[in-house]
Amino acid sequence: MPITAFVLGLPLLSGCAIDKGTALAADFNGDWAGKPDVAKIHTTKNNTLPFAGTATGTLILKDGTSAGRVTGLANDLRRYVAEHDMITGRITAGTVTFTVVADQGRADEVLALWRSLTADGRMLTGDIDDASTKETGRWRIELTAVDAADAMTLFKDMVADGERHRPLSNVMSLKVRTGRDARPGISVGTDVNGALPTEAIAAYEAVAARYAVVHASLAPDRVGIVVARNAERAHAHELASTAAPGLGAAVKVTGDEGVGSP
Repeated sequence: MPITAFVLGLPLLSGCAIDKGTALAADFNGDWAGKPDVAKIHTTKNNTLPFAGTATGTLILKDGTSAGRVTGLANDLRRYVAEHDMITGRITAGTVTFTVVADQGRADEVLALWRSLTADGRMLTGDIDDASTKETGRWRIELTAVDAADAMTLFKDMVADGERHRPLSNVMSLKVRTGRDARPGISVGTDVNGALPTEAIAAYEAVAARYAVVHASLAPDRVGIVVARNAERAHAHELASTAAPGLGAAVKVTGDEGVGSP
Protein backbone atom coordinates (compact mmCIF):
# COMPACT_ATOMS: atom_id res chain seq x y z
CA MET A 1 0.00 0.00 0.00
CA PRO A 2 2.72 2.60 0.80
CA ILE A 3 4.37 1.85 -2.57
CA THR A 4 1.04 2.25 -4.40
CA ALA A 5 0.38 5.53 -2.65
CA PHE A 6 3.86 6.76 -3.61
CA VAL A 7 3.39 5.89 -7.28
CA LEU A 8 -0.04 7.49 -7.47
CA GLY A 9 1.32 10.62 -5.87
CA LEU A 10 4.22 11.12 -8.27
CA PRO A 11 2.42 13.44 -10.73
CA LEU A 12 1.55 15.75 -7.84
CA LEU A 13 5.09 16.36 -6.65
CA SER A 14 6.19 19.97 -7.32
CA GLY A 15 3.54 20.33 -9.99
CA CYS A 16 5.22 17.69 -12.17
CA ALA A 17 3.36 15.92 -14.95
CA ILE A 18 4.12 12.58 -16.49
CA ASP A 19 3.72 14.12 -19.98
CA LYS A 20 5.86 17.16 -19.32
CA GLY A 21 5.79 18.47 -22.90
CA THR A 22 1.99 18.35 -22.96
CA ALA A 23 1.85 20.25 -19.68
CA LEU A 24 4.29 22.90 -20.92
CA ALA A 25 2.25 23.41 -24.10
CA ALA A 26 -0.90 23.81 -22.02
CA ASP A 27 0.88 26.33 -19.81
CA PHE A 28 1.95 28.35 -22.84
CA ASN A 29 -1.60 28.41 -24.18
CA GLY A 30 -2.96 29.49 -20.83
CA ASP A 31 -0.34 32.18 -20.28
CA TRP A 32 -0.74 33.81 -23.71
CA ALA A 33 -4.43 33.30 -24.49
CA GLY A 34 -6.34 36.54 -24.90
CA LYS A 35 -3.29 38.75 -25.50
CA PRO A 36 -4.14 41.72 -27.74
CA ASP A 37 -3.11 41.27 -31.39
CA VAL A 38 -2.60 37.50 -31.00
CA ALA A 39 -4.97 35.85 -33.49
CA LYS A 40 -4.01 32.27 -32.74
CA ILE A 41 -1.61 30.19 -30.66
CA HIS A 42 -0.01 27.07 -32.10
CA THR A 43 1.84 24.68 -29.81
CA THR A 44 3.81 21.48 -30.29
CA LYS A 45 4.91 19.14 -27.53
CA ASN A 46 7.71 16.64 -27.06
CA ASN A 47 7.29 14.14 -24.23
CA THR A 48 10.79 12.68 -24.16
CA LEU A 49 10.59 10.67 -20.92
CA PRO A 50 8.21 10.40 -17.97
CA PHE A 51 8.34 13.81 -16.24
CA ALA A 52 10.65 15.20 -18.96
CA GLY A 53 9.84 17.08 -22.14
CA THR A 54 9.77 20.34 -24.04
CA ALA A 55 7.25 22.46 -25.92
CA THR A 56 7.19 25.11 -28.62
CA GLY A 57 4.61 27.87 -28.66
CA THR A 58 4.02 30.16 -31.64
CA LEU A 59 2.08 33.41 -31.38
CA ILE A 60 0.36 34.03 -34.72
CA LEU A 61 -0.35 37.75 -34.85
CA LYS A 62 -3.27 39.47 -36.52
CA ASP A 63 -2.73 40.84 -40.01
CA GLY A 64 -1.61 44.44 -39.88
CA THR A 65 -0.12 44.28 -36.39
CA SER A 66 2.22 47.26 -36.13
CA ALA A 67 5.99 46.88 -35.94
CA GLY A 68 5.93 48.53 -32.54
CA ARG A 69 3.44 45.99 -31.22
CA VAL A 70 5.46 43.09 -32.69
CA THR A 71 8.52 44.45 -30.91
CA GLY A 72 6.61 44.70 -27.64
CA LEU A 73 5.31 41.14 -27.87
CA ALA A 74 8.77 39.88 -28.80
CA ASN A 75 10.23 41.54 -25.71
CA ASP A 76 7.51 40.00 -23.54
CA LEU A 77 8.13 36.58 -25.08
CA ARG A 78 11.88 36.92 -24.57
CA ARG A 79 11.36 37.42 -20.85
CA TYR A 80 8.92 34.51 -20.79
CA VAL A 81 11.30 32.00 -22.39
CA ALA A 82 14.08 33.22 -20.10
CA GLU A 83 11.91 32.09 -17.18
CA HIS A 84 10.72 28.86 -18.87
CA ASP A 85 13.83 27.23 -20.29
CA MET A 86 12.00 24.15 -21.58
CA ILE A 87 9.71 26.24 -23.79
CA THR A 88 10.68 27.65 -27.19
CA GLY A 89 8.81 30.81 -28.14
CA ARG A 90 8.09 31.87 -31.72
CA ILE A 91 6.16 34.66 -33.43
CA THR A 92 4.50 34.72 -36.85
CA ALA A 93 4.10 38.32 -37.95
CA GLY A 94 3.20 39.03 -41.55
CA THR A 95 5.00 36.57 -43.81
CA VAL A 96 7.86 35.78 -41.41
CA THR A 97 8.04 33.40 -38.45
CA PHE A 98 10.96 33.84 -36.07
CA THR A 99 12.16 32.31 -32.83
CA VAL A 100 12.55 34.56 -29.80
CA VAL A 101 15.51 33.59 -27.62
CA ALA A 102 16.29 34.60 -24.05
CA ASP A 103 19.52 36.39 -24.92
CA GLN A 104 18.77 40.10 -25.40
CA GLY A 105 21.39 40.70 -28.08
CA ARG A 106 20.34 37.76 -30.24
CA ALA A 107 16.65 38.60 -29.76
CA ASP A 108 17.21 42.18 -30.91
CA GLU A 109 19.24 40.96 -33.89
CA VAL A 110 16.52 38.62 -35.18
CA LEU A 111 13.87 41.28 -34.65
CA ALA A 112 15.86 43.68 -36.84
CA LEU A 113 16.07 41.03 -39.56
CA TRP A 114 12.31 40.47 -39.30
CA ARG A 115 11.76 44.18 -39.94
CA SER A 116 13.95 44.28 -43.04
CA LEU A 117 12.60 41.03 -44.49
CA THR A 118 8.95 42.01 -44.13
CA ALA A 119 9.71 45.23 -46.01
CA ASP A 120 11.39 43.35 -48.86
CA GLY A 121 8.96 42.82 -51.74
CA ARG A 122 11.18 40.11 -53.25
CA MET A 123 10.35 37.72 -50.41
CA LEU A 124 7.20 35.60 -50.10
CA THR A 125 7.75 33.80 -46.78
CA GLY A 126 10.50 33.45 -44.22
CA ASP A 127 11.40 31.31 -41.24
CA ILE A 128 14.19 32.17 -38.79
CA ASP A 129 14.75 29.41 -36.25
CA ASP A 130 17.14 28.94 -33.37
CA ALA A 131 19.58 26.09 -34.00
CA SER A 132 21.82 26.60 -30.99
CA THR A 133 23.97 24.02 -29.30
CA LYS A 134 24.90 24.12 -25.62
CA GLU A 135 28.10 25.93 -26.56
CA THR A 136 27.04 28.23 -29.39
CA GLY A 137 24.03 30.31 -30.41
CA ARG A 138 23.23 29.63 -34.08
CA TRP A 139 20.43 30.33 -36.56
CA ARG A 140 18.73 28.42 -39.37
CA ILE A 141 17.05 30.58 -42.03
CA GLU A 142 14.75 29.51 -44.87
CA LEU A 143 13.19 31.99 -47.30
CA THR A 144 11.03 31.78 -50.41
CA ALA A 145 11.28 34.42 -53.11
CA VAL A 146 9.03 35.64 -55.90
CA ASP A 147 11.21 34.42 -58.76
CA ALA A 148 14.67 33.04 -59.53
CA ALA A 149 16.29 36.45 -59.94
CA ASP A 150 14.86 37.63 -56.63
CA ALA A 151 15.96 34.42 -54.90
CA MET A 152 19.54 34.87 -56.05
CA THR A 153 19.64 38.55 -55.13
CA LEU A 154 18.04 37.87 -51.75
CA PHE A 155 20.57 35.14 -50.99
CA LYS A 156 23.48 37.41 -51.87
CA ASP A 157 22.04 40.23 -49.77
CA MET A 158 21.68 37.89 -46.80
CA VAL A 159 25.32 36.80 -46.84
CA ALA A 160 26.92 40.14 -47.76
CA ASP A 161 27.76 42.47 -44.89
CA GLY A 162 26.34 45.94 -45.37
CA GLU A 163 23.66 45.05 -47.89
CA ARG A 164 19.90 45.42 -47.42
CA HIS A 165 19.68 42.73 -44.73
CA ARG A 166 22.12 42.70 -41.84
CA PRO A 167 23.46 39.14 -41.47
CA LEU A 168 22.74 37.37 -38.19
CA SER A 169 25.65 36.21 -36.07
CA ASN A 170 26.53 32.51 -36.38
CA VAL A 171 24.14 31.43 -39.10
CA MET A 172 24.29 27.64 -39.30
CA SER A 173 22.43 27.43 -42.59
CA LEU A 174 20.63 29.67 -45.06
CA LYS A 175 18.41 28.51 -47.90
CA VAL A 176 16.49 30.64 -50.38
CA ARG A 177 14.16 29.06 -52.92
CA THR A 178 11.40 30.10 -55.26
CA GLY A 179 7.80 29.12 -54.64
CA ARG A 180 6.66 25.70 -55.79
CA ASP A 181 5.01 26.96 -58.99
CA ALA A 182 7.70 29.46 -60.01
CA ARG A 183 9.24 28.96 -63.44
CA PRO A 184 12.15 29.08 -63.66
CA GLY A 185 12.71 27.73 -60.17
CA ILE A 186 15.81 27.78 -58.02
CA SER A 187 17.09 26.65 -54.64
CA VAL A 188 20.33 28.14 -53.33
CA GLY A 189 21.78 27.50 -49.90
CA THR A 190 24.74 27.03 -47.62
CA ASP A 191 25.62 23.72 -46.02
CA VAL A 192 24.91 23.01 -42.34
CA ASN A 193 28.14 24.76 -41.36
CA GLY A 194 27.39 27.94 -43.26
CA ALA A 195 29.74 27.30 -46.21
CA LEU A 196 28.73 29.33 -49.27
CA PRO A 197 27.87 27.80 -52.67
CA THR A 198 30.31 30.08 -54.46
CA GLU A 199 31.25 27.75 -57.30
CA ALA A 200 27.69 26.51 -57.75
CA ILE A 201 26.51 30.10 -58.19
CA ALA A 202 29.27 30.75 -60.72
CA ALA A 203 28.22 27.65 -62.68
CA TYR A 204 24.57 28.67 -62.66
CA GLU A 205 25.31 32.21 -63.77
CA ALA A 206 27.56 31.00 -66.58
CA VAL A 207 24.82 28.75 -67.95
CA ALA A 208 21.97 31.23 -67.38
CA ALA A 209 23.87 33.89 -69.33
CA ARG A 210 23.71 31.68 -72.43
CA TYR A 211 20.69 29.37 -72.06
CA ALA A 212 17.21 29.34 -70.56
CA VAL A 213 17.32 27.57 -67.20
CA VAL A 214 14.21 25.71 -66.07
CA HIS A 215 15.41 24.85 -62.57
CA ALA A 216 18.62 24.94 -60.56
CA SER A 217 19.75 23.58 -57.20
CA LEU A 218 22.90 25.20 -55.81
CA ALA A 219 24.89 23.96 -52.81
CA PRO A 220 28.53 24.27 -51.72
CA ASP A 221 29.36 20.72 -52.82
CA ARG A 222 27.17 20.32 -55.90
CA VAL A 223 25.11 22.03 -58.57
CA GLY A 224 22.20 20.71 -60.60
CA ILE A 225 20.90 22.68 -63.57
CA VAL A 226 17.97 21.82 -65.82
CA VAL A 227 18.06 23.67 -69.13
CA ALA A 228 15.30 24.15 -71.69
CA ARG A 229 14.83 21.57 -74.42
CA ASN A 230 16.44 23.63 -77.19
CA ALA A 231 19.61 24.28 -75.20
CA GLU A 232 22.90 22.70 -76.23
CA ARG A 233 23.21 20.51 -73.17
CA ALA A 234 26.82 19.50 -73.73
CA HIS A 235 27.88 23.12 -74.12
CA ALA A 236 25.86 24.14 -71.04
CA HIS A 237 27.63 21.41 -69.04
CA GLU A 238 30.99 22.66 -70.31
CA LEU A 239 30.16 26.19 -69.21
CA ALA A 240 29.12 25.01 -65.76
CA SER A 241 32.15 22.77 -65.29
CA THR A 242 34.56 25.50 -66.36
CA ALA A 243 32.99 27.95 -63.90
CA ALA A 244 33.06 25.41 -61.04
CA PRO A 245 36.24 23.34 -61.46
CA GLY A 246 36.33 22.38 -57.80
CA LEU A 247 33.00 20.55 -57.99
CA GLY A 248 34.12 18.05 -60.62
CA ALA A 249 31.55 15.29 -61.14
CA ALA A 250 29.13 17.05 -58.79
CA VAL A 251 28.22 19.39 -61.67
CA LYS A 252 25.04 18.04 -63.26
CA VAL A 253 23.33 19.59 -66.30
CA THR A 254 20.21 17.94 -67.66
CA GLY A 255 17.48 18.92 -70.08
CA ASP A 256 13.75 19.31 -69.67
CA GLU A 257 12.18 17.85 -72.75
CA GLY A 258 8.80 19.41 -71.96
CA VAL A 259 9.96 23.01 -71.73
CA GLY A 260 11.02 25.24 -74.52
CA SER A 261 12.84 28.49 -74.60
CA PRO A 262 10.82 31.53 -73.47
